[in-house]
Amino acid sequence: MPPGFNQIFISLATFIGGSIFSLIGAKIIGSVLKRIAALSRNETDDFIFKSLVKIIPPAGCVVSAGVAWKLLNLNHVANHFVFGIGKLILIVLLIRLVNKIGFHILNKWALNIGDEGASSMIRSLAPMLRAVVWCIGIVIFLQNIGVQMAAIWAVLSAGGIGAGLALKEPVQEFFDYITILLDKPFKNGQFINIGSVWASVERVGVRSTRLRSINGEAIVMSNSSLTSGIISNYAEMGRRRLVKTIGVTYDTSREKMQKIPSIIKSIVDSTNDAQFDRCHFVDFADSSLNLQFVYYIPTNDYLRAMNAQQAINLEIMRCFEEECIDFAFPTQTIEVVNTDKPKD
Repeated sequence: MPPGFNQIFISLATFIGGSIFSLIGAKIIGSVLKRIAALSRNETDDFIFKSLVKIIPPAGCVVSAGVAWKLLNLNHVANHFVFGIGKLILIVLLIRLVNKIGFHILNKWALNIGDEGASSMIRSLAPMLRAVVWCIGIVIFLQNIGVQMAAIWAVLSAGGIGAGLALKEPVQEFFDYITILLDKPFKNGQFINIGSVWASVERVGVRSTRLRSINGEAIVMSNSSLTSGIISNYAEMGRRRLVKTIGVTYDTSREKMQKIPSIIKSIVDSTNDAQFDRCHFVDFADSSLNLQFVYYIPTNDYLRAMNAQQAINLEIMRCFEEECIDFAFPTQTIEVVNTDKPKD
């Protein structure tokens, strides 16, 4: 039986009145929450209150429309369809609210702790987390409208197993990416060494990391290779310790051998970006008298360190030429130990 004029009028009045009431209620609630946010002086609270107030008018209109439709006393099929649409709209509004507030809180937390890696991780995980919230909302909606979920769960379980096997490597790379973001073994722009690769980090991606080698070519390395290897991060090194061994010939006099440590010390001290530590005559080798000296270069810049090392080496050569000291190839003395048992 079609609804009469009175039913239509009451239904329309209910919808209009409910919509107006929701608008007025949103204004009142917004004013109250604004005063509470002003007292708390918290930007996050203010954002949450504003988001809640914005959702009240559309949600109130949907609820008013549902009540108005029910007053028309139409058939069950029509009611089920219309109420299903209303529930879907409410679920969508709720999901968007949860995503909006949740990611605002996460971003605010990342900014407060000042962790660039956490911010990058949140941006990277945002699509996946939003998808999870949407999936939960869809499941709630389907259950609410009476859909039998047993068959759907079975299909999703089987599909999840198949997808897990097919996407094993990409998923592994993704979790390695999360590991890099959390552990922070390196950052963009830092110079690292892993295996035979010496390069600066350009970009850390979800599946792979892009490096720029010292020769200039681009190197793309999987995240799993980085997390499973030994990484040397030179950007976090405050200074470089260099241990060098030089050999001089056996015809070098004792006086000159005593003089060499002071020569090397003066060379290192006069070199920019270098700090002398020690120099000693350490070994009588087979074909050389070996001296070992140690110095520091207080920089993590590889080019500056190599320039300082080159300057020191060239100055050592010049000073040795002036002092008529000849270099010899430094060799290690091999100690022979007699393992024969003594005779009784």
